Amino acid sequence: MIRRLLAKLWPAPPAPLAVVQNPISPRDVGLHDAVLDGWFLGETGELLKGFAITCDDTLLDVGCGEGVATLFAVRQGASVIFTDSEHDKVRDLARQVAAQSSQANLGLVSNSLPLPLADGCASRVVCMEVLEHIDQPEPFMAELVRMGRPGALYLLSVPAPVGEHLQKGIAPASYFQAPNHVQVFTPERFAAMVEEAGLVIEHRQASGFFWVMGMIFFWASERAAGRDPGGAVRDRIQAPYPPLMESWAKTWQDLLVHPDGLAIKQVLDQFMPKSQVIIARKPMPGEVSPGGQP
Repeated sequence: MIRRLLAKLWPAPPAPLAVVQNPISPRDVGLHDAVLDGWFLGETGELLKGFAITCDDTLLDVGCGEGVATLFAVRQGASVIFTDSEHDKVRDLARQVAAQSSQANLGLVSNSLPLPLADGCASRVVCMEVLEHIDQPEPFMAELVRMGRPGALYLLSVPAPVGEHLQKGIAPASYFQAPNHVQVFTPERFAAMVEEAGLVIEHRQASGFFWVMGMIFFWASERAAGRDPGGAVRDRIQAPYPPLMESWAKTWQDLLVHPDGLAIKQVLDQFMPKSQVIIARKPMPGEVSPGGQP
């Protein structure tokens, strides 16, 4: 199962967990952990359970990074628009999209304020782990809402505050300075911002205990080695991984195959999640959102 998932989700996947046990890739284990949370449901076309993508959709992926969401949408036959502030990421993702899709697609290098796109250009909008980088997230949210058509679904995520506060004790100061994490969202603030922008929240979840610990072990390893990783984030953490991260990945993998492993994971995810996720919907004309906007 892991091998099939990796083949679908990563452009150049590392060796699958079932075959190579030493070393173990934290990214591979993290992927398996995400699937258990309802991500990447290829059989139903759901990027996250409740967020289905079809060939009739146009997906806008703001802050696309490595393009996991964009490439998932491409495999569902959707048209995609993907943006990032880093030119290399947009260029590399554009090559992959062109190789896999016959649809009309668009890649943009942009800081997203504003995006040169028409109102209502997308039926699915994804913005994952981006808002925490924005000095003024409310205008940014308004821009996201502008580009969704009535009835559009939104998949939004930001780091959970407990994990952020823990990392402040060990991550370099630059990790919490521009252009990195300059916002910490409580669940209440996150939900209020989404609703005040005019969206209707349909689903919320938080998970990622594995990655909170993984990042703490990453920072500790870098500090012990006398290195300053600066604003390193998960998509920049590549093999060879610190041995402590690999050991942690092995421990988590062993937990997940234990009879009580999933239940233990869910308890730990609730206790100390890495990310909080909202699926929301743009109201249809005449429908009043919780934020009071028609």
